[in-house]
Amino acid sequence: MTTTDGTIANSATKNPKKANLLDHHSIKYLLDESVSEIVASRGYSEDVRLSNVRLLIGAIVIIIALFAQFYNKKFPDNKNYLIGCIGLYVIFNGILQLIIYTKEKNAILFTYPPAGSAYKSTGLMISSKLPRFSDMYTLTIASADPKSISANPTVEFTKSVTKWFTKDGVLVEGLFWKDVEGLVNQYAKEHKKNTIKTNQNETRKEIYIQVAYTS
Repeated sequence: MTTTDGTIANSATKNPKKANLLDHHSIKYLLDESVSEIVASRGYSEDVRLSNVRLLIGAIVIIIALFAQFYNKKFPDNKNYLIGCIGLYVIFNGILQLIIYTKEKNAILFTYPPAGSAYKSTGLMISSKLPRFSDMYTLTIASADPKSISANPTVEFTKSVTKWFTKDGVLVEGLFWKDVEGLVNQYAKEHKKNTIKTNQNETRKEIYIQVAYTS
């Protein structure tokens, strides 16, 4: 899919995306999937490392539960074994919940920096919210590494989903595409401002060092 209005309109006509307007999960899922497509079209490839870690920990938790269930000794002979399995289950499940709470939060997509960007650039962390019984959809774009010196300020918008759907639940992709691309462009502008400030600070430091050295 390209960003031209004609192409978007043709794509939407051929393969309309439709959601159940009575189900906010259906609406959010469709919007989130569309956001991922739009971001990918801008050259950002998905970073699945955190998802893979979650899957690995989830698999370990399932394996522990299976071992506890099908161990070949019966209670109370397997008492110590069960205690060990329960302890491991709690530990790994706690790690999984900690990752979700501290890293993922409301994130729907993590990306690598776009190809050809500066080596100090960071990827994106894109998150969204659509509260139950509300039509207000919030989309947020932040740095995937907020502690990095090149992390950019977070940008977001909050708009009614009624702007993007017909009464039959068909997503008007052209309008949604325009809003999401506008937010991506806004983040890119903040990136340029941040880069300029960083370069200016580095230049000042170099000048200060040279002056101090010569004096």
